[in-house]
Amino acid sequence: MIARLIESKIRKALDRKKIVTVLGPRQAGKSTLAGIVAKAEADRILELNGDDSDVRTMFEDTDETRIRTLIGNHDFLLVDEAQKIINVGNMLKIIADRIPDMKVIATGSSSFKLAKAVNESLTGRKLEFRLYPLSFKEMVGHTNLLEERRLIAHRMIYGYYPEVVSSPGNEKEILKELIDSYLYKDVLEENSIGRPDRLVKLLQALAFQIGSTVSPNEL
Repeated sequence: MIARLIESKIRKALDRKKIVTVLGPRQAGKSTLAGIVAKAEADRILELNGDDSDVRTMFEDTDETRIRTLIGNHDFLLVDEAQKIINVGNMLKIIADRIPDMKVIATGSSSFKLAKAVNESLTGRKLEFRLYPLSFKEMVGHTNLLEERRLIAHRMIYGYYPEVVSSPGNEKEILKELIDSYLYKDVLEENSIGRPDRLVKLLQALAFQIGSTVSPNEL
């Protein structure tokens, strides 16, 4: 496992009894990092995933009794794709106010939706972190400086997504899958874009102008 730089900051936030939210693009390693922190911090972990239809509506009618019944004797709550859960902000607020010893990490690939869902409810009760694909410094810590310097040209082309880095030889296939699932699904859905071909042309135009003056009119 490649150590992430924000792990220690997340653990410090949990020690301060803050609800932790981790935002970032799909496949950046949010769920993996959250799972590692949870296992290091607690023995009894409750995991919820907003991709599950029953979880999405579980807190439609939110109250303390229902939440305490669900939590039971768990001491750590890990909520993946939290932005998809109805009333997730109210649920986390009740935990922060009434069950302060409960450690919580909520992750979301839609930064705007999750921030909108929790910001007002959790004012002063949460700390927000953003996780991006791997950095040069993180990779140096995993391998060594010499190897990463030798791979700079390769990394500049294929990037630092964890799965790309850990699957040499399959970079193109993995990146294509990321584009199909992230760009076409999340970006188009988030912005109600009905013409994906226009988005591709816009990205191509931006790519062609890297290192040059960008012309807004041309875009």
